[in-house]
Amino acid sequence: MRTSNSVTRRHVGRVAIAAGMAAMTGSTLAQAWPSKTIRVVYPYAGGGVGDAIFRLLEQGLEQRFKQSFFIENKAGAGGNIGTGDVVRAAPDGHTFLLAPTGNYSVNQHLFKLGYDPLTQLDPIVALADAPLLAVVSPGVTATSLKQLSDQVRASGSRFNYGSPGAGSPSHLAGASFSLMHGNAVEHISFRGTAPMTQSMLANEVQMAFPTLLAVGAQVKAGKLRPLAVLSRQRIPELPDVPTAAEAGFPELLFGNWWVLSAPKGTDPAVINRVSTEIRQLMADPEIKRKLLDMGQVPLAYGPTETAAFMRAESTKYKTLIERSGIRLDPQ
Repeated sequence: MRTSNSVTRRHVGRVAIAAGMAAMTGSTLAQAWPSKTIRVVYPYAGGGVGDAIFRLLEQGLEQRFKQSFFIENKAGAGGNIGTGDVVRAAPDGHTFLLAPTGNYSVNQHLFKLGYDPLTQLDPIVALADAPLLAVVSPGVTATSLKQLSDQVRASGSRFNYGSPGAGSPSHLAGASFSLMHGNAVEHISFRGTAPMTQSMLANEVQMAFPTLLAVGAQVKAGKLRPLAVLSRQRIPELPDVPTAAEAGFPELLFGNWWVLSAPKGTDPAVINRVSTEIRQLMADPEIKRKLLDMGQVPLAYGPTETAAFMRAESTKYKTLIERSGIRLDPQ
């Protein structure tokens, strides 16, 4: 009997020690981290919006973590190359991904990626969101989204909308508007915002759904007319422009948001610490002001909230892509 109790006590003791060691592993790793330069993969060419957003936080992060952050531009295939690189990276807390809407919630529904960003990346923080606008060219007489809708219903075949690239949030926002009108509005894809804008100014394209940053100069000059903001709230830069919901189109809720994530399996203690530090930095009024000046609405969502947000966005885009019958060339 004593032998049985002794064996039981030894077994319980070993289990307790093992559990304690497991609990300490993450804490020990977090204390040792970071041990080298942290690589932030930006899956586009340098100088983009996401790059600029991270530069606002970079100095503060380096001061807090006593380690340098290196932004690596790894462009190609709509950001899928750089995203895949992070998916396959070691989850040691020294590689992160900074990417927008498409690379987390859209591209898996358009391309055969070979990975699922929602299950193979751990979200850290949702940084900011740039709401899209519904804008029309000078030749369009509509002064409200309702009037535009009525004109499309009356003669939809003569209307088209432009986007800076197939599969972009701007394309999908336009696809949503077109779907409301029996897919009557033709999509014209451009290689970037600049040629799209030029075609709008020439009245070759009647409408588009860009960010304010993309067409702000033309809107300010009165060359392009904003009819609605595709966000839950009006934006300070355009206080007189209603939201799409206020205009009677609550389904039109689109933006281009930015999320920082890590390879699946990264220590939760590291994830939470990075998220906390970034959200504290984003509480700085000066950083908030600079983000708003860039047309970005600060989000500062934690890991759990960010994961739920990305899943909801993915479901929205999957449904839209299927209902619209959007097909892109495989990559």
